[in-house]
Amino acid sequence: MGTLTLSLLKSYTPFSSILFSHSPRAAFPRAAIFRKNNLPSFRAVSSSSQPVTAEKNCNNSENFRSKSSSPEIWLHNTMSKKKELFKPKIESKVGMYVCGVTAYDLSHIGHARVYVNFDLLYRYFKHLGFEIIARSTELGEDPISLSRRYCEEFCQDMVTLNCLPPTKEPKVSEHMPQIIDMIEKIVNNGYAYNVDGDVYFNVEKFPEYGKLSSRGLEDNRAGERVAVDTRKKNPADFALWKSTKPGEPFWESPWGPGRPGWHIECSAMSATYLGYSFDIHGGGIDLVFPHHENEIAQSCAACSKSDISVWMHNGFVNIDSVKMSKSLGNFFTIRQGKKQQFRIESLAALKKRIGDVLTVLGLMPSSYFEVLQQLKEKALKRANLTEEEILKKIEERDDARIQKEYAKSDAIRKDLAVAGIALMDSPNGTAWRPTIPLPLQEQL
Repeated sequence: MGTLTLSLLKSYTPFSSILFSHSPRAAFPRAAIFRKNNLPSFRAVSSSSQPVTAEKNCNNSENFRSKSSSPEIWLHNTMSKKKELFKPKIESKVGMYVCGVTAYDLSHIGHARVYVNFDLLYRYFKHLGFEIIARSTELGEDPISLSRRYCEEFCQDMVTLNCLPPTKEPKVSEHMPQIIDMIEKIVNNGYAYNVDGDVYFNVEKFPEYGKLSSRGLEDNRAGERVAVDTRKKNPADFALWKSTKPGEPFWESPWGPGRPGWHIECSAMSATYLGYSFDIHGGGIDLVFPHHENEIAQSCAACSKSDISVWMHNGFVNIDSVKMSKSLGNFFTIRQGKKQQFRIESLAALKKRIGDVLTVLGLMPSSYFEVLQQLKEKALKRANLTEEEILKKIEERDDARIQKEYAKSDAIRKDLAVAGIALMDSPNGTAWRPTIPLPLQEQL
């Protein structure tokens, strides 16, 4: 029996690419995002220890079709907009590529959701009995120190999230020959054009453009994401290669010095290691357009037999019903989330310890309402006020606010704060709570 392999890949714009092979020994918890009717029966097959090349896969895509029964796993396919019974292209193996973050800053909780979701998928396949024999490569030197540093930080965040580590971490800077080769194929096949060293994909040459996102060319408004380039044949045309600009890293190419566009990197690297035809391509829902839409166009233009079985996407993490995003500033990093979790766990432990002591001393109240009432009684005594007097002050303040006498309403609130009474406004009205008197707060 030949060697059974799995490859996990990660690039500067990190992603994961996975090949799974069967073994009866693995036993991991099931992921709730799948429905399994019965355990699959896989027959192990041999595989090469070398990555699949794009050229081989394009010319021999018929070898990537499974001829045996598939596990009863149902996945939601963004392309078809429905759940589909998953059938691997190669018997006993699953090829999966997951796009990731651009490594220029610490990753936030929204990014974490992508990797936790697909880590569950990875673990679930292992639970079904896939043995993993890891292959790894040494990390090379990143010419961009910022990217290198945040790639390392990203890997540490994945450890924090308990995501299984990749076994191979290829880098975009180490795959320029494959990227340039794919762009040349696209140009030679008539799907792209060169303008002063910039190479653009001609979307009008690819009639199926928009099939993943269900968008037509008329839906693509120029200038939304990048500045309008009047040299393009169509405003929706996107860059495959960008000519060098002062201060930017660059590589030599048939079109002059420059660097690859954002989308071509994933197409070239996934084809290098998984071929043009594999099982699952995933990422966050925000990558459906334009990133994955453009990947489909590029890969099909380079190889007419390009085919991904399932496009999977996870939803956003929302803050107050708005997508968490660095551009909006409404995010917190995985590191901050970990610190917050530690604080919560510490407070929970402190609460238990205090509760244990109060119970031993016979001072443990029966409920938090009872504690609040006791604190209120002490606050009233300290402020030399009755609750009726406070409620009257609240009514006076409400009247002042209705009359737009804001200085008066603020004065009432401040007077009560000085006495150790805090007013809490809500849609249901104003309530009061005991607090540290304002003069004491200023001394802290």
